Amino acid sequence: MSEHLRVAIIGAGFAGIGMAIKLQQANAGPYLVFERAGRIGGTWRENHYPGCCCDVPSHVYSYSFDLNKGWSRGFAPQWEILCYIEQTARHHNVIPHIRCNHEVVLATWDEAAHRWIIDTSQGVFTADILVNASGALSDPKAPEIPGIEGFTGKMFHSAQWDHDHDLSGERVAVIGTGASAIQFVPAIQPDVARLMLFQRTAPWVIPRWDHQITRIEHLLLKIPFSEALVRAVLYWGLEARLIGFRHPRVMQLADRLARWHLKRQVSDPDLRRKLTPGYIMGCKRILISDNYYPSLDQDNVEVVTDGIAEVTDHAIITTNGTEHRVDTIIFGTGFEVTKPPIARRIRGRDGRTLAEHWATSMQAHKGTTVPGFPNLVMMTGPNTGLGHNSMIFMIESQLAYVLDCLRVMRESGATTFEVKPDAAERYNKQLQQKLQGTVWTSGHCHSWYLDDTGRNTILWPTFSWTYRRHTRNFDTESYELATRSDVRP
Repeated sequence: MSEHLRVAIIGAGFAGIGMAIKLQQANAGPYLVFERAGRIGGTWRENHYPGCCCDVPSHVYSYSFDLNKGWSRGFAPQWEILCYIEQTARHHNVIPHIRCNHEVVLATWDEAAHRWIIDTSQGVFTADILVNASGALSDPKAPEIPGIEGFTGKMFHSAQWDHDHDLSGERVAVIGTGASAIQFVPAIQPDVARLMLFQRTAPWVIPRWDHQITRIEHLLLKIPFSEALVRAVLYWGLEARLIGFRHPRVMQLADRLARWHLKRQVSDPDLRRKLTPGYIMGCKRILISDNYYPSLDQDNVEVVTDGIAEVTDHAIITTNGTEHRVDTIIFGTGFEVTKPPIARRIRGRDGRTLAEHWATSMQAHKGTTVPGFPNLVMMTGPNTGLGHNSMIFMIESQLAYVLDCLRVMRESGATTFEVKPDAAERYNKQLQQKLQGTVWTSGHCHSWYLDDTGRNTILWPTFSWTYRRHTRNFDTESYELATRSDVRP
């Protein structure tokens, strides 16, 4: 007989652990967190490449209910964030509720019983409510290149870094120039014999201005409320950046900063030309780094802007016919974001998967619930991403929304909640209208924010505090609440 849960959570990253903590605090009934890996941590467990660190200031990258006063740097390294997640989970005693090495193979809604049937790699469970907290940056995306399968050297994605493979003295090809690549390229450049960076589109890069947090700063942070004050100042400073994304003309100020940064750090005019983006700033993700440009301005580095035609057993051939002999290929090509693989494993009331429901574009009411999928919660779902502030703020907003939903269900005696189709459609229509006129929908570039239809399904269109206001209370009028007296409590 399968174990029955009040809440089942998929994924043990920031969102999944946060959900577990809030359920624990609310004494909301039996719950489990299913994690496919052997360790918790989500994105910060998966990404462990050299130089991996956060692009958001450390002091806004922790739960508000468990602030970390011990960050070592202004922008925390990967290992430190992973340690914080694990320590927080232990501190709130949610570790006993986590089932590692339990990959969710399929989750199916049972309409007769008003519950989810969850098939995992370690057995079957049932749950009243299913929370998908698998995250957007969890499934690596590799490019489709002719001949790639015949390459005889080493190949791996930045999110699957092979630390046992020694790059010293090798000819290394890096494909992709996203947020991961600009971190690991400076870390490996001094060790390799030759580094070839295959750049399809130059990213906009601004200074990180990272620093080690001093002993005096740590002492000051021990003063009551000082950490919360620093967090608030940073939050509102980051929040102000949204103005540039909503009004492209304001973005010209950041454009000047990026151009100054490039000119200051790259001496070769031809290389500067290659590294200068040809699209409006903010259209794609703005990257931050203090050492990316200097690492490219070295004798053992070549930035290749010609397209890749094919890969042979020992080389990459570009469209101009040039053969680049390489020993190792590293993909910095991002993740499956607009078509999350987990969506193919969740079946709703009509038997269709979430992926089939989202065949054209993915969307959800307040980025959290989807018509046809009762008692399903999406953490960091469609249009909850941020280009200007910390995702932890958005996660905590959703946590409050879900907890209030559970309160409403408890008080009303409802066994199911399902967002009304017209409410979800109205919400998403208004959301897409707010995206119009922003730099993301300017048409000046194609980014991973946009799906195949050109629709932005990733980013929240305005200030993050407005999302907090939208999710402060569960909007009962947008939902169908149902009760089945024959359902086992």
